[in-house]
Amino acid sequence: MLGQLHDVDLQLLRLFLGVVESNGFSAAQGELGLSQSSISQQMAKLETRLGYRVCNRGKGGFSLTPKGEQLLIAARALFDSIETFRHQSNGVAGRLIGEVRLGLSEAVDQSVLQRVADAIRRFRERDESVRIELISAMPGEMERLLLQQRLDLAIGYFSQVQSAFDYRELFSETQHLYCAPGHPLFTDEAPDDAALQACDRVDHPYRFLRSDEPFQGKVCSARSEQVEGTLAFILSGKHVGYLPNHYARQWQDKGLLRPVREGELSFDVAFHLARHRAQVPGDAQKAFEADLLSAFGRT
Repeated sequence: MLGQLHDVDLQLLRLFLGVVESNGFSAAQGELGLSQSSISQQMAKLETRLGYRVCNRGKGGFSLTPKGEQLLIAARALFDSIETFRHQSNGVAGRLIGEVRLGLSEAVDQSVLQRVADAIRRFRERDESVRIELISAMPGEMERLLLQQRLDLAIGYFSQVQSAFDYRELFSETQHLYCAPGHPLFTDEAPDDAALQACDRVDHPYRFLRSDEPFQGKVCSARSEQVEGTLAFILSGKHVGYLPNHYARQWQDKGLLRPVREGELSFDVAFHLARHRAQVPGDAQKAFEADLLSAFGRT
């Protein structure tokens, strides 16, 4: 009776199947490349290991015993399972599996979303079985999630002072200083510095971004982390503030926003793809990062 299944047992069972499929020891010689006496010895060894007779051989010809019939069914099922395992394990070898978690900054331009979508399309055309999670968050929150290794990758405007991160620049967006109807600057074609300094500006909490702003007004009674909040303050007609030009364009087209000293007080913000340097990426994360860089023309 077999306990654990060893390689020798598999070899003997394969020989058994060869004999059955050839319908006898004599006919199996050419198929197995063994002499009839060798086949007979191996079959006897199998029966010893099993503890029962599997076939009748002699003048009456070759036939399976009832237990041999059951062994035949079990052996075929065993080798079918082994073949299924082989195909599945070989398939896994080249397949991307697991999870990719991407952080994405809020209110990005439509073209940016299209490029992210293109990266997803490229990735989905790979041999993969991966769950992709997209998380929209503020830059500070994305940096925190990257440090906690709860994100694999993040796209945003970052401080670039985190030594734990690797950064790859993807694109930039232009920010203008805006005002709205009801604000004194809305009808002033060329406000001077004194008029600007009298304005109550919206404060952005990210100091690394604020330091790039050409307008550094001293009066500041409004604060917002989100683009939508900044817009609400500006639309009140009581504040000026910076907005991405692509985001403000629809409001400007309706006459509800106007850039102040456009160009002179505008500046560009670089967006980067960031990842934690100590977080060892899996094959799926590597492939998705490559597809993102390719979609943004940064290969």
